[in-house]
Amino acid sequence: MEGVLQAGDAKDWVYKGEGAANLILSYTGSSPSMLGKVLRVKKILKDKSQPAPSCMVFSSYEQLLWGHIPELLDSVKQDCLAQAYAVHVMSKHLGANHVDSGVRVGVSWDFLELVEKNVLNSRPAWRVNASSIDNTADAALLIADHSLFSGNPRGSSCIAVEIKAKCGFLPSSEYISKENSIKKQVTRYKMHQHLKFHQGQISKTSEYNPLDLFSESKERICMAIKSFFSTPQNNFRIFVNGSLVFGGMGGGADNVHPAEKDKCLEDLSKVSGLELPDFIELLSEAIFRSGVLGKLLATQKLDDHDIEGAIHLYYNIISQPCLVCKNIADVELLGKYTLLHSLSLDKSLKIVRDFLVSATAKDCSLMISFRPREGGTTDSVYDSVFLESVKQTYEYKAYFVDLDVKPLDKMEHYFDLDQKIVNFYTRNQEVVPSPKVSNTKDTSPIQLQQ
Repeated sequence: MEGVLQAGDAKDWVYKGEGAANLILSYTGSSPSMLGKVLRVKKILKDKSQPAPSCMVFSSYEQLLWGHIPELLDSVKQDCLAQAYAVHVMSKHLGANHVDSGVRVGVSWDFLELVEKNVLNSRPAWRVNASSIDNTADAALLIADHSLFSGNPRGSSCIAVEIKAKCGFLPSSEYISKENSIKKQVTRYKMHQHLKFHQGQISKTSEYNPLDLFSESKERICMAIKSFFSTPQNNFRIFVNGSLVFGGMGGGADNVHPAEKDKCLEDLSKVSGLELPDFIELLSEAIFRSGVLGKLLATQKLDDHDIEGAIHLYYNIISQPCLVCKNIADVELLGKYTLLHSLSLDKSLKIVRDFLVSATAKDCSLMISFRPREGGTTDSVYDSVFLESVKQTYEYKAYFVDLDVKPLDKMEHYFDLDQKIVNFYTRNQEVVPSPKVSNTKDTSPIQLQQ
């Protein structure tokens, strides 16, 4: 572990953004070892009745679930679970070259208290109301700032995009009830948008369709990127030389004022000379060529039982009567669920483990950063895209971030939320018939568009 950050260091760390589990700080000081780095600081929820967004310690059941990876069990004792999970679990699925596990750095109580005060006015009010920095932590995760390219913000010319892609496929599990069969036709993202709108969490539903982004079709990838510009919400942010120019600081920009979009395009143009169509082409081409979303989709598809199936294996693991089965009237479906309850502990553990890894993949973000390749350079270690419209080659790199372990005891929350989303959509939205598809069991994103 690196040295310990003290109270005097707090002034050098400023608010960069946050998710449900962590607050991100950007370094503004002059220490060479910290330049171009961000600090992921753990948060705690103020409402203790809510399920924790990420796992910090292992219950006895989680020790059973992850016991086949000794490094994970050891990491809990050393308070570096997030780092170990990224290395020993997620990088195996997403590729080690796209996962930055970071370095642990010690943090004092005084440092965390001062940081909390310093960033208070930068945080969205709803985030402040929901969570605070965990000042009992003695360490944080130091990782590269992937909104920069080389790690040095000075004298660089970098554009970076953060995309929270969400679930990129339609489930086809036999354990989905007939009442919830709409899940096989309409994306979870679209259905959740309707519930969020009803609850007042958003003022406009997004046009973004994850199936477009994961489609492996350049035309549809472009469509997905264009949709982000009207309603980025917490799915899309743009950074220029490390500074946020588009999207929400705390993970949520609802509607975008035209002036904000114009300012973003102006900043992009100043740094890169790119107009919006050029930028969309550049980003689409990098996503298409890199294949990173293919890895992400394959990891998401580890969930082949859907929560409606996986929840039964959860009750197997915790050796408790299934609270779902007692409410099932469908005899055929109950028979399928009874078979799930007869599976061995090892099989139950594998299915739930795959579900939780998939849940991390459905909730993580992808950072793609670009810089113009200098003339005459041909031996770069980075992949590149030649943009015909401006006759310029751009190097790019792609990393997945926010790869936290999902707690096992969140399974009931996942099930309840799933039911709430689907029930609301089926009651309040006229269902559009799905287009004709082939009779194959292929559930690729190209199959359906909603």
